Order: sequence, then structure tokens, then C-alpha cells
Amino acid sequence: MTVLQLISSSGYYGAESMLVALSAALRRQGCQCIVGAFFDGRSPHMEVIAAAEREGLPVEAIPCAGRWEWKTVQRIRNVAMRHGIQLLHTHGYKADVYGYLAAAGKGSEFGLVATCHNWPGRKLGMRFYAALDRLCLRGFDHVVAASKPVQERLSARIEAARLSLIGNGVSLERFRNAAPVLKRALGCEDAPLVGFVGRHVAGKGGDLLLAAARRVLADAPTARFVFVGDGEAREEWRALARRLCIEKNVHFAGIRDDMPEVYASFDLMVLPSFEEATPMCLLEGMASGIPVVATRVGSVADVVMPEKTGILVEPGDVDGLAAGIARLLSRPEEARRLARGGCEHVRRHYSAESMAERYLHLYECAAGRRGVLVGRAACVH
Repeated sequence: MTVLQLISSSGYYGAESMLVALSAALRRQGCQCIVGAFFDGRSPHMEVIAAAEREGLPVEAIPCAGRWEWKTVQRIRNVAMRHGIQLLHTHGYKADVYGYLAAAGKGSEFGLVATCHNWPGRKLGMRFYAALDRLCLRGFDHVVAASKPVQERLSARIEAARLSLIGNGVSLERFRNAAPVLKRALGCEDAPLVGFVGRHVAGKGGDLLLAAARRVLADAPTARFVFVGDGEAREEWRALARRLCIEKNVHFAGIRDDMPEVYASFDLMVLPSFEEATPMCLLEGMASGIPVVATRVGSVADVVMPEKTGILVEPGDVDGLAAGIARLLSRPEEARRLARGGCEHVRRHYSAESMAERYLHLYECAAGRRGVLVGRAACVH
């Protein structure tokens, strides 16, 4: 089966990381995946394309100037025809809308599946795009929610027969035995490293982590806090670190293309978010064998089980974040026990292989509904 994975490239995190892991796992199961990402020369975030190329996946950078451009619809159709696409799998509202329009064209004979990783933001303009997304999703053969909260929101608009819950998965081998390069690069080989990975936006809670860091540093003054990623809140967080007088202990490492080595450099990882689905950075960190402190949002509680696979705190709880970080830094044996539990939990329940198997079944069903003959015929929801 030949699948086009389509996403609006905006940095290699979350949906982008999941897409690459899924495509690589599908390839191992005999499915050909082409990774397509929208390309805007004014803001050329092509991290997902670079990551796919590192995995040896075929890629297509699809020009799309601005938020909407009608020519992009035909470009998607051209890519589909050139590669003999049987299934289009979209990720994110922009890919959903363009994918829906591309599939509606004459001669566009391919199945249509969307994964909703989360909803667009709460700002007025983004609420419009969320409404448009939901309208288009009604025309998809199947819709997948990446977390229970997203599934619950979709269930009011998408009938149960066309809606599934499939959590994210990680390529376990990729995150084993990586070299811890970051401490040497930062010149802090002997200091404990606390990591944050994700987009630098308000909902990710970076400001709360910095507030917690000041409290932690009162008792662990050598600790370093590393923020990996980028986004509109980066300079705001950097300024906050200065106001809190902890800037010497805080590093902003930007977007990295060596994430296994980055995770291997952390002594622990913190996810302070207010909203998530099933965060890829959390799964990747746990697969790397590092302990985690995370907030109880989205499907995080299915991954981080208190006293078994990590430490769970309520969103917005600065005291809880600080206490969890301090606890793991001061009790290394306990940190190792939680890290082992987390790694085993991800291995059992969140592998890319099991994720890919479930998606491949949906693909075959969706393509079959459009009259595209592929693989197995029997489809039971």
C-alpha cells in the first residue's frame, strides 16, 4: 500500500515526530510512505522533512505560500498521481482542509484518514480554523484521535464507526544506547541536567518550570535546566529567567536534530503543560530510560503512573513541579526505579510497531470504501 503522510511543517515535535515514527514503522510492515510537508519560503520550517530523510523515507516539500493557497490543492493531487497514492493521511487542521479538498477532485481515488493530535488554539482566529477542520473531517473515511479528551470532543460530530483512538508510539531502538552529548556541549559534565522538550508557547508551561527551577536551585545550585525547541514564547522565557536571577543555570538549546542523544543527556525530564494529547516527547524520554515529572493533562495519566513510571502533578502546580524535580535529583535510586518502570511501560504499550499495525488496518478499510483495492479485505471496527 502507498500512503502520503501530509502535515504542515512547523518544527520537529509532537505530530511531526509521531508522523516520522509511524512512517518508518509502516515501511517495516511493507507499506510505502511518502512524507509530505507544506513549505512556505517566508518561514521554512523543514525539520520534519529532514527527520524523514534521515530515516530514508521519500519526501515531498509542497509549496504553500501563506495560510491558504488554492494551487496547493492541485499540488497535492499531482503528488498523489505521481506516486500512485492509495491513502492520504493528514495531520493537523491545515493538512485536513487541503487533503479534503484534494480528495474531492475528479480522479482523486484514494482513501482519506486524519489524525487529530489536538485542537487549534483558543484565539478567535484559531477557533475559526478548528470549526472549519471539524466540518471537513465529516468527509473523511476515518478519523483518529491521539488522546481520550480529543476523542470525546470528536464523538459529538463524528459517528463511532468512523472514529478511533490510537495513542502515539515511538521507535524504541532509536532511543536506546545513545551518547549523552549535551552536557559536554554545554560545559556542565558534572551538573544534573533537567530537560524540557517542546514548542515554546504559553500552553507548554515553560514559565512555570522556570518558577519551579528557582526553588529547586536553592537546594541544588549546580543543576542546569535545558529548554529544547523554539517558539513565540522563547524570548519571554529567557527574560523571565533573567528576572528570576537564574539565567546562568538555564540554557535554550533551540531545535535539535539529535534527539536520542539529547534525551540521553538528561538526568530527568519535565512536562509542565496545561494541554496535551499523548506527548511524543514524554514517550521518547521514557523510552530513553530517564525519569519524568509531568502534569495530569490529556492522556498523560495513562503514561505516567505515580510511583510506578514517574511523578504526576496537577497543571499549574509550581510547588508540585519543584518538589518532584527536587525529589528525583536527591534520590537517584528512586529516579532509576521510576525510569526503568517508565521505559518498560512504553515498550509494552507505546511502540511504533503496534501503532503502525492499527493504522495499517484502518488504511486498508478506508481505501476499500473508495474502491481502491489493497491488502486485506475484512474490516471490523
